[in-house]
Amino acid sequence: MLIDTHAHLYLEQFDEDIDEVMKNALDHGVEKIFLPNIDSSTTQALNDLVRAYPDNCFPMIGLHPCSVKANYLDELKHVEEELAKGHYIAVGEVGLDYYWDTYFKKEQINSFKRQIDLAEENDLPVIIHSRDSLDETIRIIGNKQKGNLKGIFHCFNGTVEQAKEIAGSGFLVGLGGVVTYKKADLGEMVASLSDKQIVLETDAPYLSPVPKRGKRNESANIIHIAEHVSEIRGASIEEISRISTENAMNLFSL
Repeated sequence: MLIDTHAHLYLEQFDEDIDEVMKNALDHGVEKIFLPNIDSSTTQALNDLVRAYPDNCFPMIGLHPCSVKANYLDELKHVEEELAKGHYIAVGEVGLDYYWDTYFKKEQINSFKRQIDLAEENDLPVIIHSRDSLDETIRIIGNKQKGNLKGIFHCFNGTVEQAKEIAGSGFLVGLGGVVTYKKADLGEMVASLSDKQIVLETDAPYLSPVPKRGKRNESANIIHIAEHVSEIRGASIEEISRISTENAMNLFSL
């Protein structure tokens, strides 16, 4: 069994063939797919997909840093209201993104810290987005960690040293399609991880792994990520799948 710990299958890119995408995932052994939210505009679509596939799709709720704008307090209220419903498995995805612009940098930081608190208050993992902001994101988590925080640094493409810092804070790293890109040069980092730190993800529809790069990503493609990680670590694909699945099940209390 494989678990895709991070996919956005509720987005419009899948409107025409979601049933085929789900069947393809199941046919490739991907039995569970964890769905991070983006903002209030995507919550209904996310939950509609969960209702359609209750045994396979599991929802998260959060405000993505790229959706942090002037109205972010209203968006955070939406997150709080949704968490009160009690059916979400994590707070995510949340974090910092300084790639596109930093106009709302202060608001991103405030939003991130508040959602970390919400994750801790609700005893849920926090799923972290950290584009062009990894050191600051690690620092914030380290300062917030009082022993109860848990979660994943999604789409991790950092260094060996950064991975060690994350492990020291008790967090896992999500390995996705980027680890299959030759120019990313992530082999040393992937090899350095402890077994307990690894989970696999696709970030579908984005970041398709080799040999699917350039095409829409989907959860079935996690098999290519597992194959690449197994080659780097000198382990069988069955072992990598088992490690990732056990870590995900434990983290999300499933």
